[in-house]
Amino acid sequence: MSKLPAFRVALFYFLLGTSAFLWCTLSFFFAPFMSFPRRYRFINGYWCRFAIWLAGAVLGLKVRIRGAENVPAQPCVIVSNHQSTWETFFLSAYFQPMSQVLKKELLYVPFFGWAMAMLRPIAIDRDNPKEALKRVASEGNKLLKDGVWVLIFPEGTRVPYGQIGKFTRSGAALAAHANLPVLPIAHNAGKFWPRKGWGKYAGTIDVVIGAPLYAAGTGPRDVANLNDQVFAWNEGTQQALGALPQAAETHPA
Repeated sequence: MSKLPAFRVALFYFLLGTSAFLWCTLSFFFAPFMSFPRRYRFINGYWCRFAIWLAGAVLGLKVRIRGAENVPAQPCVIVSNHQSTWETFFLSAYFQPMSQVLKKELLYVPFFGWAMAMLRPIAIDRDNPKEALKRVASEGNKLLKDGVWVLIFPEGTRVPYGQIGKFTRSGAALAAHANLPVLPIAHNAGKFWPRKGWGKYAGTIDVVIGAPLYAAGTGPRDVANLNDQVFAWNEGTQQALGALPQAAETHPA
């Protein structure tokens, strides 16, 4: 597997950046007058689908989805490993409407941040972990009640391909207290779109959607057990994809 030529990657980022600026600018003027579901599709759904299409057309990045039949009819908590930007685009387009946790500083970016603010994100201060967890719990519960999917990357940051980070219990706790399942997702996007650098590789990204996992109750032990199940499923699925060695070195928090 060899890196794609620099000119193809540069073309991709030029087209992606130009489309983001134009779309966010357009959204800033039109989206506020739409209902939230339509606003989400207009701002995020359509553009993220374009980004995935562009990655396929310019970079040769395809996607193979397994387990689509496991997606429940009612929105719930999505918990996925995090390796690159690609899965953010993909999940935002696949599950609509959806909210996700992000750094509050991103909302201050002109046009891009303003557009994101209209998507009901869970904006947190990463320098204040306790307050961030409370915000995820309170805002996430409101979103779920309103029929919005909530995406959690429990590793907290992008982890290099071939590794798995500790899973925080925020996604499991949110699902348990909302009496909803966790929908586990695993992928190997980092193999083709590394978390650092501009280099990209053509190929087919595997996305696996697991069966919904439920907590037995709402107590701390129930949340911990659910988090252990989610971690074990993700670890095992990544191993089956060849994205992890058979003996992982880390465990859930």
